[in-house]
Amino acid sequence: MPKKAAAPKTTKRAPRKKKAEAASRGLAPTALTDGGPSPELTALNRAIEADGGQVLGSYRDPLGGHWLSLASLPLEKVEPTPFQRDLSETHVKRLTEVIDKLGRFLDPIIAVRAGEGRYWTSNGHHRLKALGALGAKAVIALLSPEKELAYKILALNTEKAHNLREKALEVVRMARDLAGLSKDPETTYALEFEEPSFLTLGLTYEARGRFSGGAYHPILKRVDHFRDEELQVALQNRAKESARLLEVDDAVVEAVAALKAKGFESPYLKAFVVARINPIRFVKGELPPLEQVLDKMLASAKKFDAAKVNKDQVAAASGPPEES
Repeated sequence: MPKKAAAPKTTKRAPRKKKAEAASRGLAPTALTDGGPSPELTALNRAIEADGGQVLGSYRDPLGGHWLSLASLPLEKVEPTPFQRDLSETHVKRLTEVIDKLGRFLDPIIAVRAGEGRYWTSNGHHRLKALGALGAKAVIALLSPEKELAYKILALNTEKAHNLREKALEVVRMARDLAGLSKDPETTYALEFEEPSFLTLGLTYEARGRFSGGAYHPILKRVDHFRDEELQVALQNRAKESARLLEVDDAVVEAVAALKAKGFESPYLKAFVVARINPIRFVKGELPPLEQVLDKMLASAKKFDAAKVNKDQVAAASGPPEES
C-alpha cells in the first residue's frame, strides 16, 4: 500500500505590527508649549544662561511629550560623550567644506548638561569639529534635562553610519563609563548596548585594532547574551572571553598563512577558515555558551589541515573579507 504523502510543513509567520492610525498619537501642533516648561527643564534653562548660552525656546517633543530646549551654547563648552567612536577626519573635512560653502549651520546637535559649564553631545562629534575648524563661537543644540539620554548614542547617532568596529568600541566605552556610575546588572542596559556581542568585540578591538571582527560577529550574535552580573563584573568576565577570542584569531591567522603557502589567494580566506571551525554552524535549538564555543573553535583551528582543502571549496566560500 503506497505511503500517504506527508503534509507540507507550514512556517508560522510573525504577526504583522498593526499600522498606527493616522494622526492618532502624540500632541497637536498647537499643544507643544502648553503648561510651560517642566521644573527640570526650567532648572536646565537657568543653567544654560549661567553657562553663557541662550535659550531660544522650550517645547515638548510632539510624539512623547518630553520637554526640550532649543539653545545656543558656547562651542568650547560642548564636547562629545567620552565613550564615542573615534573621529573620521575625512567626514569632518567634508562637513567643514559643505557648512562653509552654504554659510549656514542647519542641523542642531543633541546635548545634555554633563556638569558645571560642560555639555555632552551624543550625536554631534563631527559637526562640533567642523564648526571649530571654521572658527564658530556657538552651536545650536536640542537639550534634554535627562542626562541618561547621552547613553542612547547608537539610536541617536545619524551623522555617519557606524561600521562594526566603531559601534563595538562605542558600546564598550559606554559600558565602562556606566560601570563607574552604577551597580546595575548588564541586562539593565540592553537598549543602550543594542547587542551583547558588541561588548565582547569592543574589548577585542581595544586589544587589537586590526582585529577582523566581521568574521566572528555572526557566531557571537548567536551565542553571546546580556548577563545578570553587575556591569563591572560582566566586563571583567568578558575580558577573559575576548582574550580567548584573540587566541582563536591567532590560530586562524596561522591557518590562513598555511592556505596562502599552498597557493590559495582570496579575500575570503579568513571567513573560510572561521566557517570551517564554527561548531554551531549546523546546530538548531539550544546553543552552547560562548566560552565553550570559543574553546571548540580554538581546538579546531589548531588542528586545521590546509592539505585537505581544495580550490573548489575556497572558491565557493564567501563572507566578510579581512579588515584593513
